[in-house]
Amino acid sequence: MNRKPPYQSSGRRYESSRQPVRIRRELLEQRPLCPPENVTLPAVEVRLGGALWHPFVFRKQLGQVSRDAQPGDMVELFSPSGEVVGYGLFNPEAEIAVRVLRTGMRRPDDAWWSEKLAQAVSLRRDTLKLDKESEAYRLIHAEADGFPGLVVDRFGDVLVAECYSLGMYQRAEAILAQLDILAGTKHGVLRAAPMSQDHEGFTADPYGSADVPAKMTIVEHGTKFRVNFAGGHKTGFYCDQRENRKRLADLVAGKSVLDLCCYTGGFALQAKKLGNAGEVTGVELDEETVLLARENAKINQVKINFTQAEVFGYMRDMLRNNRKFDVVILDPPKLIRSRSEAEEGRHKYFDLNRLAMQLVNPGGILLTCSCSGLLDMQEFTRIVNAAPEVGRRGQIFAKGGAAPDHPISTNCPETEYLKTIWLRLD
Repeated sequence: MNRKPPYQSSGRRYESSRQPVRIRRELLEQRPLCPPENVTLPAVEVRLGGALWHPFVFRKQLGQVSRDAQPGDMVELFSPSGEVVGYGLFNPEAEIAVRVLRTGMRRPDDAWWSEKLAQAVSLRRDTLKLDKESEAYRLIHAEADGFPGLVVDRFGDVLVAECYSLGMYQRAEAILAQLDILAGTKHGVLRAAPMSQDHEGFTADPYGSADVPAKMTIVEHGTKFRVNFAGGHKTGFYCDQRENRKRLADLVAGKSVLDLCCYTGGFALQAKKLGNAGEVTGVELDEETVLLARENAKINQVKINFTQAEVFGYMRDMLRNNRKFDVVILDPPKLIRSRSEAEEGRHKYFDLNRLAMQLVNPGGILLTCSCSGLLDMQEFTRIVNAAPEVGRRGQIFAKGGAAPDHPISTNCPETEYLKTIWLRLD
């Protein structure tokens, strides 16, 4: 069996060379969920060499396209033999040129959209009963709920939609209006994902419904968190780590804890408030985010040292000072956003984990995470296995992923994006 070489420090700068394209502003206007039934949809030929299984159709897989097809249009998909194989949202500027809504010959109508939304809400409220557990959870998880390119998180009576697809962005207000009725919410915020300009050819400023608050306080497992809708990253709070934060709290009583890339302090707050940890430190680069993390500590009446710093430089400073911790959490932002970034991203994950492991006391714990959907658990495990210094051994005692309100689609493996590895270091 051939083995790949072990990971090594790349010494590279991690920057993207992609040049963004732009879509006309008028194409950002909101649309109804689907055109009238008497309107003929533009036709797009897909050359897949098989069934229409995955919700992504890439630009290189397209054949003939109707001349009247516009970015964001709902289109009819047909095979080279002329058979209708499904329907999707079209964007010729994107590498993922079609995001499939429905396979087969039945065209999506208003009843279809309503049923899909009701199913998504029922999973969270009826099956998972998340209203009893938290005021913050995901209501729509993109392809896993049948809404490719769209996520919607609930924070109390506010819904925050983040769009990775132009077609979903154009329909987000209509979706939020139905979700308000189904979930009993009152306000909505609409955002374009940070990478939408690069990947979809559009950018848009976030905006909200009338009287939507700029911030609000939610409660997770008894701990309070302020969510910033105006300037926060993603939807403003990472609901996917909810169960992992609770699990970590069970392991930290009286211990020193370092939360790297801590955002607004999720793991750090739960370690101190729920887990009764000893000294807790959180590190985050963004100044406004650090201020919100400190506000979270204040409203929970706990003492946490939040530091604004670049994580590589901070870890190297700690090593020079021979500073170590009993528990280290490493939860960096997505490092692989496209296949062209895969090699660079893998090296960066290795570099981060190599440094983080050196900060863990003998017998201590590292929780390391990856939210890159293009890096599967097997490859992430291989990176982590290669990261300990020579002579040091780790024991992986658990692996996991996102909370259950982030389901995994059987026809879209990329929805299993979050990977967590728990290990003890000797």
